[in-house]
Amino acid sequence: MEEQPDNTRTAFADGPRLLADIGATHARFALQTAPGTYRSVRVLKCDDYSGIVPMLRFYLAEHADTRLHHGALALANPVDGDYVRMTNRPWEFSTDAVRRELGLDTLLIVNDFTALAMAIPGLKESDLMQVGPGKPVPGAVLGVLGPGTGLGVSGGIPTVDGFVTLGSEGGHVNFAPSDEREFAILQTAWREWSHVSNERLISGPGMEIIFRALAERNGVDAAARTSAEIITGALDDHDPLCLEVLECFCGMLGGAAANLAVTLGAFGGIFIGGGIVPRLGEWFRTSPFRTRFEAKGRFSSYLSDIPTYVISTPHVAFDGVANILSEHLRGRSGGNTLMDRIHKLRPELTPAEQRVAALVLEQPRLVLNEPIAGIAKLADVSQPTVIRFCRSLGFLGLADFKLKFASSLTGSIPVRHSQVRGSDSTHDLSAKVIDNTISAILQFRDQLDVRAIDRAIELVSRAKRVEFYAMGNSRVVALDGQHKFFRFRIPTALYGDSHLFKLAAELLGPGDVVVAISNSGRLPDLLSAVDAARAAGADVIAICNSQSPLARRADVLLAVDHAEDSTHFLAMISRILQLLLIDIMAVGISVDVHHARALPPAAVEGEGEGRRALISHLDS
Repeated sequence: MEEQPDNTRTAFADGPRLLADIGATHARFALQTAPGTYRSVRVLKCDDYSGIVPMLRFYLAEHADTRLHHGALALANPVDGDYVRMTNRPWEFSTDAVRRELGLDTLLIVNDFTALAMAIPGLKESDLMQVGPGKPVPGAVLGVLGPGTGLGVSGGIPTVDGFVTLGSEGGHVNFAPSDEREFAILQTAWREWSHVSNERLISGPGMEIIFRALAERNGVDAAARTSAEIITGALDDHDPLCLEVLECFCGMLGGAAANLAVTLGAFGGIFIGGGIVPRLGEWFRTSPFRTRFEAKGRFSSYLSDIPTYVISTPHVAFDGVANILSEHLRGRSGGNTLMDRIHKLRPELTPAEQRVAALVLEQPRLVLNEPIAGIAKLADVSQPTVIRFCRSLGFLGLADFKLKFASSLTGSIPVRHSQVRGSDSTHDLSAKVIDNTISAILQFRDQLDVRAIDRAIELVSRAKRVEFYAMGNSRVVALDGQHKFFRFRIPTALYGDSHLFKLAAELLGPGDVVVAISNSGRLPDLLSAVDAARAAGADVIAICNSQSPLARRADVLLAVDHAEDSTHFLAMISRILQLLLIDIMAVGISVDVHHARALPPAAVEGEGEGRRALISHLDS
């Protein structure tokens, strides 16, 4: 049997990744150390915590010695934008605020069934229990649904280069009864709600409503039971009422699954997850589910060809949310994290494994094309050493390593600085300058403080007057800002002479804004002017290094922390990042509603001079 990878190491260059599957009742957490490898799996009760941050902190307290950079949470809730207000718990939060509070570079919040759909392409036959006939059509759309505390619904659409999931809330479509018994259940639900969705009945709480409705309909005096007690009563005790509830429940689920299948044209199959159906085990195969699934009149033969599966693997949500995070990081950073991982781990390897690492780093595409014997010969090591090298990185063997390594090399932009050398051709130096800048921009995007940008936009939008203070290379950025803000009808001035900074600042007052731009953030005349402006009642926005004296004096800091030695070199990349902040503010000012109200009508609706027409990023 092949040796498993060492879970104490991580195959990711920037360390383990935080993953979570947070439902209405329970939350499952794990640290991902390699694709498909999870450690420190914990299940927590949501009722034990006042919010998502206390629950995250409780889990992370056990891993205080582990530096985490990236995380992704699957949430049983619609996710739209930064702010999340949960429908099944009194929790609400800003994703970015949680990210900053936990010290993460990346935090994704995704719908739990979107994550589930994203995991399906990677499932093996052993992860599934097929119910009924049918064979999946390769490359076809698939559907996903699953009852738990609610009813999750999603779908997956294969594309040329991947898989697109649907962020659906299909559990909230109207429930449609198929017979008199289900109509009686609907009437019971109508006593509580004017709108009864599938989720109201095809869920754990819904199973309890079905129990009450059937007890009343059958004239049975039965004490209320939880969904777990109903399942136990049916499968273990063979209680007639509980069995009828379960049969009715599975029939309703079959109807909902059939509706999803015909809506999506899901010839790739219907996949059932959630917390309830997997607990029914083999009994579900003979339940009314599949019969009801195919009971579609003229479309019965259409549905008979579509396979239905129950997802039985315990880590499917982790797989899905991990896939989403991995795709996100690849798309945002473009980084070859596996190459970075080899660089990081190289000192820990044996001398022989280090020779393999050197070959991989120096001739990556040659390694991809060579068999194990060729790699061993080129690195002057034995073939078992090549295998040990792959396992040291968290892979099962050479084939597994090559698969991940190939995908990481395709079209990647390394997120690191490549020095231009005297021997470089014009083509090489051009590529390095462009790649270095792109890499810096992508890292800069991950570190943006959105709240600070919001505050800066608010200050400038309402400013009586805006003055830019900058010298040297930063003066070019200030000139760009003056040009843009003046076009918004904001009185704007630029001072690039250190002798004038303080004189200008002393003439300011409340409602005025200073935008101070500096690579070093340490120029004495600039710091003195900022102090004078604040003393006069003006607000100060600083675009500079976050560790500088200027940053500490600012009312709002827009940090540019790209490492460039501006004392010996002409700063180039920092200037691009500073210009980006000016552009972001300009776009933000252009869409700011309060600023629009403050403008004269001609400025908003005038011919060719409207504020929206000035910004190329906006949809006209």
